[in-house]
Amino acid sequence: MSVINSPRQACGLAARDALGFPSIMLLASMTGFGSLARESGLSLGMALSSTVGIWGLPGQVALAELHAAGVSAAFIILASSMANARFMPMAVSFIPLMREGVKNYGWMFVLVQLMSINSWAAGQRAFPNIAADIRVNYYVTFAGICMIAGLIGTTIGFFGVGAMPASAALGLIFLNPLFFAVLIAGTILRPAVIAIIVGIPLGPIFHFLSPDWGLPVTGIVGGTLAFLIHRKSDGGSR
Repeated sequence: MSVINSPRQACGLAARDALGFPSIMLLASMTGFGSLARESGLSLGMALSSTVGIWGLPGQVALAELHAAGVSAAFIILASSMANARFMPMAVSFIPLMREGVKNYGWMFVLVQLMSINSWAAGQRAFPNIAADIRVNYYVTFAGICMIAGLIGTTIGFFGVGAMPASAALGLIFLNPLFFAVLIAGTILRPAVIAIIVGIPLGPIFHFLSPDWGLPVTGIVGGTLAFLIHRKSDGGSR
């Protein structure tokens, strides 16, 4: 496949990639969040602000649940930050791939805020075939469409809460992690695929042992094992 050198072509490719399964899944899962947000006592403005400001369902769900429980703002911020801690290593490794197309590095903060697992996975697939100086065009277009889909979904869920049982809203929210697994498995990153294979059986085991700590323990143990397996196999193949 030839390398794309036109910003217009890069934006067109991003629109085609985003206006499909990614935006549909985001709209559906954020519909579930919008319903949960209203049930938790959040206003529409707060729900939309959390979608833009947090832009990660685990952190947004933590915000809604802790707000409903009457927890102080400081602890809500801490919990939301910890729930979305995965964005830090993602940003450190991913954002520099677009550095050549960013003249003012202050815009890096905007690019980081737009990042989600959807745009990260899409960039991993598309960037090798896009010139380094126009990758940012692809990314901003793709991420912007996803953000708009998320805001629309949040609004639909907020006003449609009366027509949606709580179980249905939670089901829509949990579409997202399933979609994440499919996205990561479809990337060219071998460590990510190993992490999924290792983490799938560990998740139910640790959740059974401790529902409160099962998820973070799965991430720590599974991620460490995946790193060690990849490092050993990669070293052995050289």
